[in-house]
Amino acid sequence: MAKDRNREGQGAEIETIRAEMADLAQRLAAANTAYHRDDAPEISDADYDALKQRLIALESLHPDLAQPDSPTAQVGAAPAEGFSKVTHARRMLSLGNAFSRDDVADFLDRVRSYLGLSAETPVACTAEPKIDGLSLSLRYEGGRLVQAATRGDGTMGENVTANARTIADIPQTLPDAPEILEVRGEVYMSHADFATLNARQAESGGKTFANPRNAAAGSLRQLDAQITAARPLRFFAYAWGEISAPLAASQMQAVARLGEMGFQINPLMQLCPDLDSLIATWEAIERQRATLGYDIDGVVYKVDDLALQARLGTRSTTPRWAIAHKFPAQTAWTRLERIEIQVGRTGALSPVARLHPVTVGGVVVSNATLHNEDYIAGRDSSGASIREGRDIREGDWVKIYRAGDVIPKIADVDPTRRPDGAQRFVFPDKCPECGSDAIRDEGDSVRRCTGGLICPAQAVEKLKHFVSRAAFDIDGLGAKQVESFFADNWIREPADIFRLEERYGSGLQQLRNREGWGPKSAANLFAAIDDKRRIPLARFLFALGIRHVGEAAAQLLARHFTTWAALLETVEAAQALEEPAWETLVSIDGIGATTARSLVVSLTHSADRQAVDNLLKYVEILPEERRIDTDSPIAGMTLVFTGTLERMTRAEAKARAEALGARVSGSVSARTDILVAGLGAGSKAKKAADLGVRVIDEDAWIALVEGA
Repeated sequence: MAKDRNREGQGAEIETIRAEMADLAQRLAAANTAYHRDDAPEISDADYDALKQRLIALESLHPDLAQPDSPTAQVGAAPAEGFSKVTHARRMLSLGNAFSRDDVADFLDRVRSYLGLSAETPVACTAEPKIDGLSLSLRYEGGRLVQAATRGDGTMGENVTANARTIADIPQTLPDAPEILEVRGEVYMSHADFATLNARQAESGGKTFANPRNAAAGSLRQLDAQITAARPLRFFAYAWGEISAPLAASQMQAVARLGEMGFQINPLMQLCPDLDSLIATWEAIERQRATLGYDIDGVVYKVDDLALQARLGTRSTTPRWAIAHKFPAQTAWTRLERIEIQVGRTGALSPVARLHPVTVGGVVVSNATLHNEDYIAGRDSSGASIREGRDIREGDWVKIYRAGDVIPKIADVDPTRRPDGAQRFVFPDKCPECGSDAIRDEGDSVRRCTGGLICPAQAVEKLKHFVSRAAFDIDGLGAKQVESFFADNWIREPADIFRLEERYGSGLQQLRNREGWGPKSAANLFAAIDDKRRIPLARFLFALGIRHVGEAAAQLLARHFTTWAALLETVEAAQALEEPAWETLVSIDGIGATTARSLVVSLTHSADRQAVDNLLKYVEILPEERRIDTDSPIAGMTLVFTGTLERMTRAEAKARAEALGARVSGSVSARTDILVAGLGAGSKAKKAADLGVRVIDEDAWIALVEGA
């Protein structure tokens, strides 16, 4: 009995952690969109960093609960409309964060561990200010600027070539440059230029900007390049993307060469031989922060040896050879005017603090996250008191902090300034949108509406998600149009979008008579809808809005199954508790049990499945095309590593295999092509032998990939 109770307690704890991770992911994703795509951050860098760091910590402690679509596995946000799209030849990645000396020491230890170096081996790194601006990639061919693109979501950005040509710091031609060179850096605006611009905007009755970062981003992304030309934008170069010949053997030398070509490079960049030198440089730059004349939010460290950078490679969204050491958060006190409850597409009831507007770090903040009911009450899910979120009440004075890209967070409450008669906030047990029961499962920190698609908030949020840029991306059908059509009962499920014309657009009369619509805009909408009747599998999966199946998970599933029929066959078999099918799902590298379970439940639940079947009457799902390097001897194969490798770390071996076009799985199955067995290989080697899977040792593995 005691063992059973212990298991139950552990299960409840895991569910609590899973719920917190889901809550963090939802808030971080919204913040990424506000900052990277809309140039309208709602909170500061410190708040974002705190949320992200908490999620990273939980994912490190519970890797089995980490989701492939986590914001820690994503870069930026999908490109906005209005510019043509540019696919980056090499992905533009984000950086992991450090907040203390210990974090930086851990970074250096991870580098040594990955490379198999001793703890005493020095690892020299460069250190340079982290500019708070807009990332830009400049492509030169034959020494001439041919293209400029924003980072976007890291894979695809916006073509802003005409605008970039107006920036004085960006050379149009380069002397002695490789035939192909992508120079990457940051577009920013100085404090003095920002003040002058805002004064000029105010005098002319134009829009003023909240901070220099917003001003720089908004100026670069003008559809009229003449407006950009009139804005005082600057550019620091600090990296490169695709390149036909190396610039140098080290980061420091390569950046210096960019300076010789005519780019502005940061004069504060230093080469640091050890941890003490890195921290000393960070402290020196922080002391100069207020007098630099432009915004920075930390210091970036990069392994200086480019050969080591190549060996270290990248994770899904961040390089292993670089990290950003962030500055402390900025804070401010303001009054919490009211607490509102919002209902998301998964039914989660999310409390939001509506604040008396206050400026924090140059950004006006009027909203803050309150996480969940326990946070408001000042306790955790077990009832124990917690340091943050102390009995928060409407009318309280609260201390908030922001870090750049996410909704601000309440760091403290001043009970001495609480107004008389302030009452404890009572969290609703009914959905404020549809009146359905709002249930909180045992161990879950989130209360959820049970109304499903009968809840208008859930239904409309699912539809907004369906038409979002990373999903069906239907021109002319954005969030506002979805809300309007939903309110008038024109669309209730995704299939309704594709039968809009036959139901309401006869002669275009009903649509063009709506406010804001005319014959041309109505015809354009119907054409845009028709254009999306064929959609890639990954986008289709993401568009369904299945909990835990974000962009990254959808892409992993699409690449594995390649067709909707193959995926559905496995899901239905897994729902019938057929072990091979379930094992197939959970053995996909990056797809855990939580994502697999959510996928199975959603695609076999009667109402959700009916909505999908209705949709399939109107759309065709295109199979995923596997891009395989045909020159690689392991391209398209599925590999499993087991045991201890001596000549390279397991992490390096896995990264090498994936770079050569192979898939790496965590378990052996009949679909495994090769098992690489290091020292101490155990049950996996036996299973591979039983299944007739090819087994090779480390020497054979090295010979195989070195011949690639």
